[in-house]
Parts: sequence; C-alpha cells; structure tokens
Amino acid sequence: MTPKELYLNTFEREVGTTLKVLKSLPADQEELRPAEMCRTARELAWIFVVEQGMSAKALTTGFDWSQPSPMPPAPDSMEKIVPAFEQGARQVADLVRAMPDEALEKTVPFFSGPGKMRDYTLNEFLWYVLSDQIHHRGQFSIYLRMAGGKVPSIYGPTADEPWM
Repeated sequence: MTPKELYLNTFEREVGTTLKVLKSLPADQEELRPAEMCRTARELAWIFVVEQGMSAKALTTGFDWSQPSPMPPAPDSMEKIVPAFEQGARQVADLVRAMPDEALEKTVPFFSGPGKMRDYTLNEFLWYVLSDQIHHRGQFSIYLRMAGGKVPSIYGPTADEPWM
C-alpha cells in the first residue's frame, strides 16, 4: 500500500466515524457550551468543515500567510454544517486521489506551535489535519454525552453502541 492509499483508506474511515458522531447531536443541543471557554457544539462541529477547507487549500493553491484569512463564522445550524463537511471530505479525497504519489512530498508552510511555522510535506500536513479532526471528534463525543445524545462506536464499543 502506498502512503497515498494508506491515507485515503484511513481518511475515508475516519470521515465516516466523524459523520456518525456529528449526526448524533440532539437537534435542540446545538448551542450547548460545556464551559465559558468552550465553543458551542455547533461551533465545534464547524471546525471539521474548516479543516477540510484547509486541506483542500494545501492541496491546490497553498497558503499565503502574508494575508491570513480569519476563520469563517459557523453557519446557524448543524443541518448546514454536516453536508458542508461531507462535501469538503469528498473534495479532499478527490484531490488526493487525482494527484501522483510523489506530489505528496511537496511542502506547505503551516503552524508548528505558538508563533512558529515550518514546512510540512503534503502527506504530513494531511495526517496532521486528520489527527486534529480525531482530536476534536473526541471533544465532540463529550458534548454528545452532556447533551443526552447517544455516543456511537468510534474505536470500540460505547455504552450506547455495545458490540456484544
């Protein structure tokens, strides 16, 4: 399996899991904010979409950090966020599928810590963003529990989705 095939297989599996998690939020809990410092569930869900956009930008035009764009505001409902995530994930998968394997070794500058940047290969960057999606999905699963939603299986059984 090539690095590109490994990424695409993992990406598609993780996107499917993320969709299950996003779709499990009770409709009346989109504005749940577990603590004052936290985003609302809807705002947290929007991060998944923004990250798909970052991946697509890295794969196409790259980033111009001389003119950084602010994070776009979240739409007013999960009904708009979930399809946007699905569309973004399809776009990223299509872009990766269409590129030659060696193109994943091109570099893109991105943040590596507070006030620090470095060049990442596209392969590293895609995995970085996917890992961050998984991190935020873990956060979102806590929101689900607090919202009274059912937490679906992510990497194993849950109280709401036992395997036996």
